[in-house]
Amino acid sequence: MRPLKVKISITLDEDILEQTKQLAELADRSVSQYINLVLKKHIAKTNTKKEQP
Repeated sequence: MRPLKVKISITLDEDILEQTKQLAELADRSVSQYINLVLKKHIAKTNTKKEQP
């Protein structure tokens, strides 16, 4: 079963949003899918760093 999705509202700098839209398009994803993917990768990377002594 796919995880449940939650709708949120966020505020982004205009230049960040434009760059995110471009990157999402290059990855053939929606902006929402792209942000979700980037956040998952960032969280995994951050968690990996925490585990290292």
